[in-house]
Parts: sequence; structure tokens; C-alpha cells
Amino acid sequence: MGMIFRAKANKALDRAEDPRETLDYSYQKQLELLQKVRRGVADVATSRKRLELQLAQLNKQSTTLEDQGRKALALGREDLAREALSRRAALQQQVTDLETQHATLQGEEEKLTLAAQRLQAKVDAFRTKKETIKATYTAAQAQTRIGEAFSGISEEMGDVGLAIQRAEDKTAQLQARAGAIDELLASGALDDPSGMHKDDIQAELDRLSGGTDVELELQRMKQELAGGPAAGQQAIEGGGTSQSQQQDRQQPQDTPRFDKQ
Repeated sequence: MGMIFRAKANKALDRAEDPRETLDYSYQKQLELLQKVRRGVADVATSRKRLELQLAQLNKQSTTLEDQGRKALALGREDLAREALSRRAALQQQVTDLETQHATLQGEEEKLTLAAQRLQAKVDAFRTKKETIKATYTAAQAQTRIGEAFSGISEEMGDVGLAIQRAEDKTAQLQARAGAIDELLASGALDDPSGMHKDDIQAELDRLSGGTDVELELQRMKQELAGGPAAGQQAIEGGGTSQSQQQDRQQPQDTPRFDKQ
């Protein structure tokens, strides 16, 4: 169970890890370390400067005691001159100790300064390498996404492909349903409540009725042309006469006459 959990966690972390973020984090840590080294150099330099000030003060006191001892000896006060020289000797011991500490601090300061310079060079080199790796990773990532988009295996393009497929399926389903409804309406299996749709038999009857009206109109025009204005007037007045009656009236005119021999 523990191995499975660690494997799952490792896979999840690997999927969530971004090398660019890792490089930026490492660079930030190096900058923080460089800042600590620089702060250490500044602290050592501050301590060294304080020792230098103390040394200058002790050297000044030592010079003052020496002058005082010389003046006391000139005045015949050998005891005062001896006391001044004793104090000067104690100060000289302190000066010697401070000079030793100053030399030690100066050596530490030089070491830290050199370490800071080396670390600065390392950080600069890491920054250049980091930016190069990030640019290469970004280019490779973009190239991979473009390849996935062209091949259609990316998640975005896969969703688009599924959407197109679903739209085509729905369109085909609607077209099939519309065709089926038209066929059912044409066959009379379904009733059209609007009355706009006509089956094949009704359409044929309407076509024949329309053709009869056309024939009647054509016959009337022929009568007008054959009989002149009077016939045209008669044809207009008898416009309601059926086609069979008009044919009966035309029969005596069209029948040829034979003379008796």
C-alpha cells in the first residue's frame, strides 16, 4: 500500500512539476544564499572597523601616557613617570591583542569576500543556463503542442473533434427524421393539421383540374379568333358553358358539306 501510494504521489508530482518553476526556485535560493554571504562580509567588515577604532583610541592613550611620563620625569617625579609607563605597558598589551583580532577578522573578511565573488559568478552562470533551459523547454513544449494539434491527439483538439462528430450525428439524425416525416405525410399515414401538405392523389387531382381550366381558356381564345368579335362576345357570355357543349356547337361548323349530284 505504501509503495502504491508513493508511486501515485510521484506520478502526480511529476505531472504537476514545471521545470521552469523549479529552476526559478533554485535561482531564488542561490540569491538568498548570496545575500547571506554578503551580509556576513558586511558584519565582519563592521567588526574589523570597530577594532580599528579601538586600536586608534588605545594608541592615542598610549602616546598620551608616554608624554605624561616624560614630563613627570623632567619635573623630578619619578614615581608618576613609573605609573604612567606602567599604564602604557598595559595599554600596549591590549593593543597587541586587538591587532591579533584585527588580523584574524581581516583574513576572514578576505575569505568571505572571495567566497561571495565566486558565488556571484556561480549565480550568474546558473542564471544564464536557467534562461537557456527555460527557452529550450518552452520551444519544445510549443512544438509538442503544435504537433498534437496537427495530429488531433491533444485534449483541446480532441474536444473539438468530439463536438464536430456530435454535431454531424445530430444533423444526420434530424435530416433522417425530416425525410421520414415527409414520407409519412405524403403517404397519408400522418395528418397535417395545417392543411398545407397534400398527398400524391390530391396533388394529381389538382393538376388535372388546373389543366382543364387551361384547356377551356385556350378553346375560348380559338373561338374568338375564328368567329370575330361577335363570337368572342358570345364566348365571353357563355364562359360558364362546359367543354362538351362547346364541342357540340362546333361540330356543325367543322363538318364538311357534300353537294348532291
